[in-house]
Amino acid sequence: MQRFKVPALITLAVFALVNLYNLEPLFAQANFYQGKTIRVMIGYQAGDSHDQWARTYTRFLGKHIPGHPEFIAQNMPGAGGMIVANHVYNVTKPDGLTLGAIGGALIMAQITGRKEVQFDWPKFSWIGTPYVGGHLLYVRSDAGFKTVDDLRDKPAKCSATGVGSTGYDLPRLLQDAFGLKFNVVSGYPGGAEQDLAMERGEVNCRAITIDTFFGREPFLTWYKNGFVRVLLQTEKKRDEKIPDVPTVYELMERYKTPEDKRRLVTAYLGLWAFGSRPIVSTPGVPADRVKILRDAWNAMFKDREFNDELKRRKWEAQPVEGAELQAMAKEIVGQPPDVAAALKRLLSK
Repeated sequence: MQRFKVPALITLAVFALVNLYNLEPLFAQANFYQGKTIRVMIGYQAGDSHDQWARTYTRFLGKHIPGHPEFIAQNMPGAGGMIVANHVYNVTKPDGLTLGAIGGALIMAQITGRKEVQFDWPKFSWIGTPYVGGHLLYVRSDAGFKTVDDLRDKPAKCSATGVGSTGYDLPRLLQDAFGLKFNVVSGYPGGAEQDLAMERGEVNCRAITIDTFFGREPFLTWYKNGFVRVLLQTEKKRDEKIPDVPTVYELMERYKTPEDKRRLVTAYLGLWAFGSRPIVSTPGVPADRVKILRDAWNAMFKDREFNDELKRRKWEAQPVEGAELQAMAKEIVGQPPDVAAALKRLLSK
């Protein structure tokens, strides 16, 4: 009788199990990322908050992916992340080797039927988003706006990249709902140019996420030195970092906002469930690879070294998993016709 060495018996047993339970695809996927490189395409300029977050991922995400692939980052800025969203959706291969760092507000561009949109939001392979929080509106302190009420008397000049960005959409919402006055100057390539425009006096206001404002320069110094003043925030409860700043929900009560306007405000803010900087991959990526990427994302936010990095940078994290985002994407894109029409009217001015 033929005798097998123990390693040979183990090998035969493994192959038998693979054939019996059809585990070949699982084994293949587990080893897929070995020796591969994952490219992270960033829809914003180098140095802004989206870029800094995405480049931090490239340092930590690979250690949680079987095979430990390499990562590279590539900036493709423009239109509030629209260029990268379109590229990842239409050009990159559905192999799980390309991730896109885009803007969460781009969903509004699809809902309102913007011609630039070349994607279907629910069909992205959703990996995760690091933070879902509110926004704020700040102004230069020397611009003559001491409270929100001052914005009803004269317009503030706000900077923005374009539709689908907080800087573009939020002032228009506030103007429509509360009668506040804004002149929005769009077309800035990214955050750095908007920072310079603020310093030069080309503009005197900007809408931005709360975590970004309190997470990087020059905002920290501007706020500390009194160069800028925060006039409002979009959270339901006042953020502990700006406890004296009113929320839009308080403003709706103060200004006795009509019910139809309240619904519009609520619908708009609800669309921010994807956060300001979600990570996606191409439609059609094999489910096993999407799971690997999502599991790695979740593990990264439990990584002690990664969390130490967040603390060092004074970044807040409230991560949302990709499966939850995928479900929300299907639900939110199907807005009732009246809400979609109101958003389109608001954001198409």
